[in-house]
Amino acid sequence: MEIFNKRIDSIGSLSPESRNVLLNAWESWSVPKDHFLVRENAIAHHLFYIKKGIARIYYFKNGKEITEWLALDNEFFFSIISFFEQKPSNLIIQTIEASEVMGIHHDTLMALCDQYHDIERWFRKAITGSLILSQYRMDSIQFETAQQRYEKLLTNYPSIVQRVPLSYIASFLGITQETLSRIRSQH
Repeated sequence: MEIFNKRIDSIGSLSPESRNVLLNAWESWSVPKDHFLVRENAIAHHLFYIKKGIARIYYFKNGKEITEWLALDNEFFFSIISFFEQKPSNLIIQTIEASEVMGIHHDTLMALCDQYHDIERWFRKAITGSLILSQYRMDSIQFETAQQRYEKLLTNYPSIVQRVPLSYIASFLGITQETLSRIRSQH
């Protein structure tokens, strides 16, 4: 829990009361590999935090799985549109290794935001960070070469190639598996 507490603090400061209330609102689950946290066409009711493990956020396009995001140890993740609109999601969230996951329910978090101004500010900062990461990802796909995207991924997540299937990594980088194989052979 200490790492989770530090992650909460890294986003924004909370009063002792708000911090205690927020921390106690999270549920914890130990889930096996290939566990669905959100299924296709289901409503994403939780903001998640992965204490240990990996979750993949993906969708189907023309019958192919497209990896939109990979959440590794100590990261927050969720289906943004479904969580906020409380409507079914096209996104699927599934663990790709046995994982320790935490989640806070949408209704609980919204009630806490209504009740505690500093939790609302903390959540706004968390969402802002998520939006910035999404923009960096889009900029990366638009303006960087496949080689640059792969090298940046290895810098940020050195163990990713040992933990995530290469097909998921290629999809996440927006390249084919063949292109990823060529890039890796040059390393």
